[in-house]
Amino acid sequence: MRINYKSKKLEKSLTIPKDIQKTYGQLAKKIKQRMDEFTASKNLAVLGKLPGPDCHQLEGNRKEQFSVSISGNWRIIFVPNHIPVPVKEDGGVDWELVSNIKILEVIDYHKK
Repeated sequence: MRINYKSKKLEKSLTIPKDIQKTYGQLAKKIKQRMDEFTASKNLAVLGKLPGPDCHQLEGNRKEQFSVSISGNWRIIFVPNHIPVPVKEDGGVDWELVSNIKILEVIDYHKK
């Protein structure tokens, strides 16, 4: 899968091993694993079949976004990076046609 990033800073923190460790500490190993899974997946459907990442589309005010689990409540949040986003006849995102994503953030979005 092709990966783009919301910012250069985010890209650096997710692609350079030293920066992954510095930015995310104990989460670094799992983040590196998830990034490797993104890269190795041909499309979102392949990633969605892997049990570890628990890839899923979000709901509510984040319904255009997807996430993969890192640890506990921590997630990597991303969107399909296609214009237009490929959809099925029923209006849902066609995961098999999503081969390009944009990572938005790494966050514990359950925190209030």
